[in-house]
Amino acid sequence: MKSEKQLQIIKTNIAEVISEEELIKKLKKKKNLRIKLGIDPSAPEIHLGISVQLRKLRQFQDLGHTAVLVVGDFTGMIGDPSGASKTRPKLTKQQVKKNMAKYKTQIFKILDPQRTEFTYNSKWLGALTMYDFIELASKYTVARILERDDFSQRLKEGLPVYMHEIIYPLCQGYDSVAIKADVEIGGTDQKFNLLVGRELMREFKMVPQVIIMLPILEGTDGVRKMSKSFDNYIGITESAKQMFGKVMSLPDELIVKYFKLATDAFPHTVEEYRTTMHEGSINPRDAKFELAKTIVRMYHSAKAAQKAADEFEKVFTKKELPKQIKEFKIKSKELNIIDLLVKTGLMSSRGEAKRKIREGAIDIDGKRVNDINYIVKFKKPVIVRAGKHRFLKIVQK
Repeated sequence: MKSEKQLQIIKTNIAEVISEEELIKKLKKKKNLRIKLGIDPSAPEIHLGISVQLRKLRQFQDLGHTAVLVVGDFTGMIGDPSGASKTRPKLTKQQVKKNMAKYKTQIFKILDPQRTEFTYNSKWLGALTMYDFIELASKYTVARILERDDFSQRLKEGLPVYMHEIIYPLCQGYDSVAIKADVEIGGTDQKFNLLVGRELMREFKMVPQVIIMLPILEGTDGVRKMSKSFDNYIGITESAKQMFGKVMSLPDELIVKYFKLATDAFPHTVEEYRTTMHEGSINPRDAKFELAKTIVRMYHSAKAAQKAADEFEKVFTKKELPKQIKEFKIKSKELNIIDLLVKTGLMSSRGEAKRKIREGAIDIDGKRVNDINYIVKFKKPVIVRAGKHRFLKIVQK
């Protein structure tokens, strides 16, 4: 494919490219570019937020290029300070190994294994001598490092910035030197680190990598970046039912963004949803329903997507119970609602149970419970509904 056409495809749904002219030159000069993506080993699950970058990598692969995934097992022991208001916890080698155990299987739900290189940055960073590292450190100034917003903000607030955090961008940048990256992909929150990679490549007399930054995908709370630590994520290995329910819980204002960044919907289809929702000719709930079916189909199957959609309709539109409800056996004849929610594991604490009751998120046999002193009696099986998606049948032993 001609370089101009490739560029047009690559530029879809990105936030920024540095620089377009350099990318065109690379596309014209090389048929097979090396596209780098750094993998954070701090969590074992891939969610839709990470999939945004992986899907862009797949786009490059479909154009004939090679994806180079760099697992930050060495840098993970430092902790990425990007966007952090305090020092991040460092990972041990055992934690990294455990987190990466199932990563390849998940990654290849999106990427083409035949066009993917998978490597660990301890291979080169762990081999650096003290002399090598001092030489590397001499290529970047402290003043430039401290220009980072997160570092400068911490210093203003009198919070510490440790030396190991300062060297993190250098280490990530050196990864690009080690693998001879032509292009590096990352989120907009990684811009500083990506730019360091460009500078270091120049220092090592290499053609600097092009940077492609992608938008950050907010999680199910609609506010913060999708992250397992915020419990606002949609994992790509979750069940079809879980995935469908989580997508349906998204705020309406994220529907178009999810269609653009997290699905394989054609641009004209996404634009049609945006226009029709804006005009009011389609209910956002219906658009979200199609979004949920699309995402489930991508990671499961069309059959699983339809089944999840039918189940959702049955439970949440027609107010019927799901076909399968987990049972919990209990000896007591009756129990306070808070004790019941904690005992069954529907709530992690009494405080959470009280909050959910006051929010109107708890039903007993289809009736809303607003009283934290409510007593549940077990003369017959009782169906407890916690939130939108969790059901439990309580049966007396």
